[in-house]
Amino acid sequence: MLYSFMTFSTPELTLAENIEVAKRFGYQGIEPRIDAKHAHGIEVDASAETRATLRRQAEESGIKLCCLATSLRYADPTEESTIMAQTHERIDLAGDMGIPTMRVFGGGFPQAMSRQQAVDQVVKCLKAIASHAADRNVTICMETHDSWCNPTDVATVLAAVDHPSIACNWDVMHPVRMGFATVEESFNALSRWIRHTHLHDGSTTDGKLSLVPIGDGEIDHRPFIRLLKANNYQGFLSGEWIGWEAWETHLPREIATLKSYE
Repeated sequence: MLYSFMTFSTPELTLAENIEVAKRFGYQGIEPRIDAKHAHGIEVDASAETRATLRRQAEESGIKLCCLATSLRYADPTEESTIMAQTHERIDLAGDMGIPTMRVFGGGFPQAMSRQQAVDQVVKCLKAIASHAADRNVTICMETHDSWCNPTDVATVLAAVDHPSIACNWDVMHPVRMGFATVEESFNALSRWIRHTHLHDGSTTDGKLSLVPIGDGEIDHRPFIRLLKANNYQGFLSGEWIGWEAWETHLPREIATLKSYE
């Protein structure tokens, strides 16, 4: 399996430093989170020269920039024009950097909207960006997140879009912790579209989720890995650890646990 980590683990590190950390601990990829003031330098305002330099740095290292993590969200029609413009900029950034996937959210939607109206709005937006993504060799991956933690809702959107450049980022935690589906049920609903994944474990106390080491929390990652392997999954398993322990502590420990499940 291919492992990566999102730069929420290492927000203070440059791309070169992230690459060295990945090599040190046996990760094959890095997932740069943009628009979050991280130090890696991969941002919309990066010049063409900077983009080329950073891309070359990654390619020469052998560490893959596996996914461009954004917080773009599409369900609220009042934000559509702004979000669509931002989306096209970020598709071009991913294309320039040679990053094959881009994480997006469905997003929350006004209380006055029905679920079906929200589905229609997200479908409309994803269809509108699909050809641009295809032209730049970028696959847009909608995450099981926020108002779209139910994998069935994400599957409904992706089936309606029906485009090879629009796929799924399966966050293994959210469907389970929100009570929508088991790991197995999530996989069964989404397997045909999974092109990227997020992993992390957590426990809930008094309604508040806290990150814990994989194996110590509520999310069983064994079937997650087993199902992906059986399906010949070729993408990355990416650790998303936000505001947690020092990277020196969790990055080596979490990958060791995950590899023990293979």
